[in-house]
Amino acid sequence: MAEAKPQHLSLPSGLLELCALLGAPPDSLRGLEQVAQKKGVKNLSSLDPEVLSIFVPPFVTKEDRPAAGAGCASLGKTRRRSFRRKREKPMVEHWRGLPEDPRGPDPEDVSVPGGVDLLALPQLCFPGGLCVALEPKEDYVHFLVLTDVCGNRTYGVVAQYYRALHDDSCFYNGKTHWESGPASSAGCFLPFAVCVISRLPYYNSLKDCLSCLLAHLKVCKDFEVDNHIKDFAARLSLIPSPPPGPLHLIFNMKPLQVVFPARADPEGPIIDLDLHLPLLCFRPEKVLQILTCLLTERRIVLFSSDWALLTLVAECFMVYLHPLQWQHTFVPILSAQMLDFVMAPTSFLMGCHLDHFEEVSKEADGLVLIDIDHGSITCSRSSDSDMDIPDVPLLAAQAFIQRVQALPLHAELHLAHLSSSTDLNEGRARRRAWQRRLNCQVQHAALQLLVSIFREVKNHLNYEHRVFNSEEFLKTRAAEDQRFYRQVLDTYMFHSFLKARLNERMDAFAQMDLDTQSKEDRINGMLISPRRPTVEKMASRKPSPLRIANRRMVVSMPNLQDISVPELPPRNLSLRIMDTAAACKNSSPALNVTPKSTYTFKIPEIHFPLLGQCVQVYYSDFVAQLSKAMGLVAPDNSVLLARYCYLRGLVHLMQGQLLSALLDFQKLYKTDVHIFPDDLVKGMVVSMPAPERALAERTPELRQLISKVLDTPGKAPRADDPVKHFELPRKHMWPDEFVKRVQESGIVKDAHTIHRLFDALTAGQQKQIDPETFKDFYNCWKETEAEAQEVSLPPPVMDRLDRHECVYKLSSSVKTSRGVGKIAMTQKRLFLLTEGRPGYVEIAAFRSIEEVQSTTVTFFLRRIPTLKIKTAAKKDVFEANLKSECDLWHLMVKEMWAGKKLADEHKDPQYIQQALTNVLLMDAVVGTLQPPIAIHAASKLSYFDKMKSEVPTAFPMTTSETLKHKINPSVGETGPQAVDVLLYTPGHLDPAERVEDAHPKLWCALGEGKVIVFDASSWTIHQHCFKVGTSKVSCMVMAEQSQVWIGSEDSVIYIINTHSMACNKQLTDHRCSVTGLAVQAGKKPGEVYSCSLDGTVLAWSVGTLQVTSRFQLPHGGLTSISLHGGLLWCCTGNSITVTTTHGFLRRELRMDDSPEEARTTILGFQLLPQVRAVRAPEQLWAACAGRGEVYIWSLKDLAQAPQRICLQDCSEVSCMILVKQQIWVGGRGLSQGKMKGKIYVIDVERRTVEKELVAHADTVRTLCSAEDRYVLSGAGEEEGKVAIWKVE
Repeated sequence: MAEAKPQHLSLPSGLLELCALLGAPPDSLRGLEQVAQKKGVKNLSSLDPEVLSIFVPPFVTKEDRPAAGAGCASLGKTRRRSFRRKREKPMVEHWRGLPEDPRGPDPEDVSVPGGVDLLALPQLCFPGGLCVALEPKEDYVHFLVLTDVCGNRTYGVVAQYYRALHDDSCFYNGKTHWESGPASSAGCFLPFAVCVISRLPYYNSLKDCLSCLLAHLKVCKDFEVDNHIKDFAARLSLIPSPPPGPLHLIFNMKPLQVVFPARADPEGPIIDLDLHLPLLCFRPEKVLQILTCLLTERRIVLFSSDWALLTLVAECFMVYLHPLQWQHTFVPILSAQMLDFVMAPTSFLMGCHLDHFEEVSKEADGLVLIDIDHGSITCSRSSDSDMDIPDVPLLAAQAFIQRVQALPLHAELHLAHLSSSTDLNEGRARRRAWQRRLNCQVQHAALQLLVSIFREVKNHLNYEHRVFNSEEFLKTRAAEDQRFYRQVLDTYMFHSFLKARLNERMDAFAQMDLDTQSKEDRINGMLISPRRPTVEKMASRKPSPLRIANRRMVVSMPNLQDISVPELPPRNLSLRIMDTAAACKNSSPALNVTPKSTYTFKIPEIHFPLLGQCVQVYYSDFVAQLSKAMGLVAPDNSVLLARYCYLRGLVHLMQGQLLSALLDFQKLYKTDVHIFPDDLVKGMVVSMPAPERALAERTPELRQLISKVLDTPGKAPRADDPVKHFELPRKHMWPDEFVKRVQESGIVKDAHTIHRLFDALTAGQQKQIDPETFKDFYNCWKETEAEAQEVSLPPPVMDRLDRHECVYKLSSSVKTSRGVGKIAMTQKRLFLLTEGRPGYVEIAAFRSIEEVQSTTVTFFLRRIPTLKIKTAAKKDVFEANLKSECDLWHLMVKEMWAGKKLADEHKDPQYIQQALTNVLLMDAVVGTLQPPIAIHAASKLSYFDKMKSEVPTAFPMTTSETLKHKINPSVGETGPQAVDVLLYTPGHLDPAERVEDAHPKLWCALGEGKVIVFDASSWTIHQHCFKVGTSKVSCMVMAEQSQVWIGSEDSVIYIINTHSMACNKQLTDHRCSVTGLAVQAGKKPGEVYSCSLDGTVLAWSVGTLQVTSRFQLPHGGLTSISLHGGLLWCCTGNSITVTTTHGFLRRELRMDDSPEEARTTILGFQLLPQVRAVRAPEQLWAACAGRGEVYIWSLKDLAQAPQRICLQDCSEVSCMILVKQQIWVGGRGLSQGKMKGKIYVIDVERRTVEKELVAHADTVRTLCSAEDRYVLSGAGEEEGKVAIWKVE
């Protein structure tokens, strides 16, 4: 088969895409000076600007390249990259070499980057027109944003400068020159513009670069202008864009040291502008209004007399919105010829000069007009009442305003105490540091605003079916906020935001949401019961005056003058010291936000003339300096090392050294995989010539990288998964469709519960649910939920309840044996809310109930249904004449009683949460169906009550005494998931991290690479599910205090940073499933051993993540590894092999030495040190597949037959661990006639089974120890829970 030809590889571009010189056409200058010299002439007419010269990289032709690049001829094509505008070529079209030219491409043709329109560029570079001046003017800089047809943006910085003209057209024919000194009063001054266009928004940096260029252009001769600009453009084109992270690049433009900052993270924007500019131009209330206009996607026009401010202010608001993105037309500068753009019917954000304010406001309807100079916002004439800008939700707005008022917006006040800097660049560095801190605080305040507005959106999302229940979300919003949310929810921006939430993207919004999550929210993350306000939340409710007004207006129209909206705290009269007490009180830590530390790297000098040899010298210097910097980096500073590797890889690629570039990019897996350039590396591999490709595949470090890049299908363009808005069904539903619809509605997720609901709603009917029944059920459920949100308990009652209790059900007012009132049900108790003077009367805690009866009593010849509840705490029986509600309350109380009993017996709070769900479903079913069958249908949801009566649920005494608690890592999922691996990491105090981050943690690995982290001090979720690949996790270990290593069946070891909970490192040296990890305890620096199924064992340095040694076991099948006595003990199926840490065989234990054991497979083993109490020798304990017994060898003589301990009623053993002087063995066996997950606790000294624990409904898959005080066990997919056991 013919070998595939290497494909063309597009090299990554530098900072510069295009540089252009623009000015007046030469023909228009004839006689201009003579006109200017006439008396009385004050203004000259405006001229039409045009492009005079264009410079496009690369600036080195292929012939100039050295032989080193010969091997990668496919890396890119070259052509002449600049041209000079000549008088004999007046038409712009000829500059670009149109295809209809019969002579072929012009020798001076250049390839203009996409998105740059040469016809419009002159107008944008001179938006106010090209006007010849009669006196010198200052240089002027403004900024552009250009968008191509695909929506990709490029960014321009334009610097205008003036030169005196003494002879018309002299600049264009080279006969005379520009004068650099003071011009005569009779002369005229001609403006020129230099425009730099980049893919990246380096506004301040490119402004600095252009400022340095202008200093040279003003003193050079006319024939030197092109060379200066070309050299300038060449320099910028050779500067690579810095990778995301803390490394900023510095380039010496003489006299300025120009800093090119990197974006903070791969998803974040580049911040190279002063984010506080809008806060200087507008009051905080106006900033909120502008943000509202953007969020509601209005047609917005910015106005200013300063062209620079138009783009800068617009870009600041784009950053404020991050991670939301403006997806419509974005043209911050419109020239006078482009004003008709504002007539566009779709959403846009545009900007034009303040002189056109009246014209635009009169000619166009429905525009939001924002005057930057005066800080005002108005709307153009419109008959649409929706043009009024809705208010941002009140609490979010108040918090934002307070944060903004606390910001230090004036640099002079905060730098005044510093001595004057005698070094220009030192003073600039001070200002940059101040600005960077302020930018961080502004970003933080804006992000907190977005989180406050949209935090609760996630409560109305169904991730499995990608549904957003917008109507239910709106019902939870305050009445005065409804208009704001209704307008925002219909926008493209919000739709993209929903997609990101449903894709579970960990962007800035998600991270801020997680960081600011309250303890109550973390606890609610563990619950599956429906949302209800807790007592704590009821107590903290402070209805806004606007909401109070709305409620009053529903009843009548009183005198509303007594309702006053509270004013915000007045701003301090001094701008130096802000009063931050209010801000702190409202959880506004804006002033405490500290930007992450950054590093800088100085780019080497670029030598001229710009020939291929000079460029290669520049690249060689670049690589040498990067290598030197890498040698000085501390081994544990992998973040900085990754940026150096990335940059060096880019430079090697530009040199044509593909192998060296691949080696650098490969190191990113061990330093920071988040910045790995997938598409670029794949393009490099595909474009490599055959000889170079063969050499790469012979390099061990690159072989797997190439295989991974080529074998793994690239991220196929994901179908644009739409976000569906929940709609009620319109046709009959079979069970599967019904399950889907209920999950979409957000009522219940658990499939088993929904199937029981289906049976309840189809009681006695055909096994289909009709749309009307579903609609009635849905409305009944939501009405009950809404009523619960409005429940307000008097303070004396709230004082009697726990702060996390919620009222889930209230009866109508009834007569009871303890007074008249409403019976209230929480997750813990029943109590009577007495009428008249509201009071609290205890009825019963669910755990104290002894009997529940539904009877009737006779009253005036009528039989009234009555509920009787007998408790252990009180002798008298509680009676309530519930009448028509009696049967329902009877079912509900019995279900809650059963759920509480199971929760106490199993030490599992999920039972009471599931019981609550069942109870509320009963309530909704009764409200949906007709009375004759309603109660019978609801009884089908009495799951725990039936379980309690049909099957004995009590645990054996030993199990009940040893079991402390159970948690459910699968909470919120549609069904339980198997717990594959557990890891406990102890807590530690680190001043650099949050208190909750220092708590001990439990790491649970579920299927498909999912990992959930619990706070082991409270058993609440610390980190919701994150993924390490898509394959099953096989092992986890804590390598050091800040690292957890996770081995996966996809052959990768993932390294989790325990502080950031981010997986930014991967070890890819294994070629097969990683099956075991072992830590060399007490060794400094730390060392970890890993093994894979093919028999490979690797030793890793924890500090450098380098492989320090490797060896291969001959037979493969390596399933686990352990360190003991300085030797490696390796489990290889039917044998245990003992080797040195360098792979030399020391001994071997084989199970197939006898015919009886020939087909036995060892599942796992434990090595026991010498037991001093009985002077027992070191021992090896092992378990085998399909055997209900444990084998014990003495390490002194492995040839001796092992002792066996038979485990009663055990069908298989799956895991075992050593805790103190006990071996805990997990597996599966018979209990009360059913197969259950079982744990056997064996005393090491006596070698007898001390305890037999039964608490899992499925096989015990994994065990781990928590500081030898507790043992944690994880169950298979039938149950999917984790049990915490006390160690005696």
